[in-house]
Amino acid sequence: MRVKGQVPRVRSKSGAEAVQTALAAEHAAVYGYGVLGARLQGPLRQTAKAVWNAHRAQRDALISLLSGTPVAAAPVYELPVKVTSARSAAQLAAALEDDLVPAYVGLVGVSSPDLRAFAADGAQRAMARSTAWRSRSGAAGLGDAFPGLPSTALSPRSESGE
Repeated sequence: MRVKGQVPRVRSKSGAEAVQTALAAEHAAVYGYGVLGARLQGPLRQTAKAVWNAHRAQRDALISLLSGTPVAAAPVYELPVKVTSARSAAQLAAALEDDLVPAYVGLVGVSSPDLRAFAADGAQRAMARSTAWRSRSGAAGLGDAFPGLPSTALSPRSESGE
């Protein structure tokens, strides 16, 4: 469930809107992992706790990138999966990670190379965790070859003269 290596360091403070979007997704993930962790035990609970801490660190890193006021966490979030068991907890974890992918993909388009590397790493880690949680829940993996990109980005463009 881990992508090896350290999260890339970011020195740039550009791309504020995209950073705010990723931050909002991280706030939701931190909240959701707090909810789902209560339904897990043993090694899965330890995994969820480690991922919760990773999301808290990502949230803090995103906050440090903003020169303005960071988007605040909501007091409560409507979660896409009702957590009643370890299986539904894993389904929620996968959904939370799925929601992070487009937020980080949106951040990949900024002009700063270090921020793009940070965003690409965030998207890759979220997708890896989503796949692992989905496997643990017994659900099929995603069929999306390019998660986070709108379908229009995948449409072939006609060349002049075709």
